[in-house]
Amino acid sequence: MEERNQTQSNEQGHRSRVIAIDGPSGAGKSSVSRTVGEKLGFLHVDSGALYRIMTWQCLRHGIDTSDEKAVAAFAGTVEVTCRPEGADLAFYVDGIRPGDELRTPEVNAHASPVATVKAVRDRVTAWLRKMPEHGDLIVEGRDITTAVFPDTPARFYLTASAEARAARRHKEEVEKGIAGGSAEEVKASLLARDQIDSTRKYAPLKKADGVIEIDSTFLTL
Repeated sequence: MEERNQTQSNEQGHRSRVIAIDGPSGAGKSSVSRTVGEKLGFLHVDSGALYRIMTWQCLRHGIDTSDEKAVAAFAGTVEVTCRPEGADLAFYVDGIRPGDELRTPEVNAHASPVATVKAVRDRVTAWLRKMPEHGDLIVEGRDITTAVFPDTPARFYLTASAEARAARRHKEEVEKGIAGGSAEEVKASLLARDQIDSTRKYAPLKKADGVIEIDSTFLTL
């Protein structure tokens, strides 16, 4: 498969299409991607879940997430399989589909350091580029328009103010019963992650040339 090709033939010979959406946490990427995917019949892919799976596995296996060499070595041992389930492309590790354990405060605290490791990003990118074999996709993340599918014609950058993003994320955590702090603490966490994601050396979060930017601060879904 050509690494930078935006389409790929699946088992039926169909040339799969990819819609790419980037943006910071809490901008509405997941909600928008799922809604658009359902309307168009595209499978939703949450690339961030793959980095959270890496982080979750590091924590489960006692890997020091501040040790880049240890994380890089461990990344090569993590195996993720995926298959269409409803409107999503679901991920499995050892036959288990992880759920809210990927959204705990502990995983939140360690996800960005793990995601900065080049070996982790290379492995996740390779997984993502194989996924069009399952059909048309709408993929959300932080480097989808820049590093994973830079040649797809449907590229969007979804953003919102830090206050709006923090309020949405805190509300989501409260509803799921996994809130680890106040809205202000969530905001501080989001801003810290923004800084890490936008300044990391490899595949940083940025608005790519030619993407359509949408500010969702004052927009409903």
